[in-house]
Amino acid sequence: MELSLDVLGLLFLVAGLAGFIDAIAGGGGLLTVPALLAAGVPPTQALATNKLQGSFGSFSASLYFVRNGLVNLPEMRNAIIFTFIGAATGAELVQRIDAGVLTQLIPILLVCISLYFLFAPQVGQGGGKPKLSENLFALSVGTSIGFYDGFFGPGAGALYTICFVAIAQFGLVEATARTKILNFTSNFAALLFFIFAGLPVWEIGIIMAVGGFIGARMGAKVVISKGRKLIRPMVVITSMCMAIKLLVEQNPQWFQ
Repeated sequence: MELSLDVLGLLFLVAGLAGFIDAIAGGGGLLTVPALLAAGVPPTQALATNKLQGSFGSFSASLYFVRNGLVNLPEMRNAIIFTFIGAATGAELVQRIDAGVLTQLIPILLVCISLYFLFAPQVGQGGGKPKLSENLFALSVGTSIGFYDGFFGPGAGALYTICFVAIAQFGLVEATARTKILNFTSNFAALLFFIFAGLPVWEIGIIMAVGGFIGARMGAKVVISKGRKLIRPMVVITSMCMAIKLLVEQNPQWFQ
């Protein structure tokens, strides 16, 4: 499909802002998916194109965190493997089963995440004893949230972060860095299935990918420099925004 240079420029800027937000707290899809739909991209192709540009953004942030020593990839090997399997399964099954129950549940989970980060005074300081072994965490969290990200997607970053904080007992900065590794894994796994189906709009996705890559790099720098003081309110705000957006879409009669 053909779009004017003005529209492509706006999509580039939206992707940059989304990448910046996503690197800090997740939720960049709140901006990019509606922007793609507003530009006239059909819904299924919009989701696929969003995975394309989102993969570049999550890769950019992941690379920055790895290079700055916040993540040791060999230590996350099992989590990466199970997340890939879960996301690939979700991307395959999304075309075959009803997502209704899942979409109704996610806003509730996002509100709970917001309240947890808002009212738990010591959250995100890290240093506690993990509540699951590393392998069990990889199997349960990686597979389940990876499946969700491949199947549906909104709020996956917040779900990863809350698990790294509440279950694995990482500090917020370390949890955010690890979240981006698994975000990239699930984005990439789902993207492969969308590519096989011929769904991404490449000319749009690549332009947005450049914006997302730049924005995510800037966001990753902010995570390291500002840390917990910024991540905590951003997680609360983005989780609440995603919950409200999903509730409006699912129950428009409530807001008439």
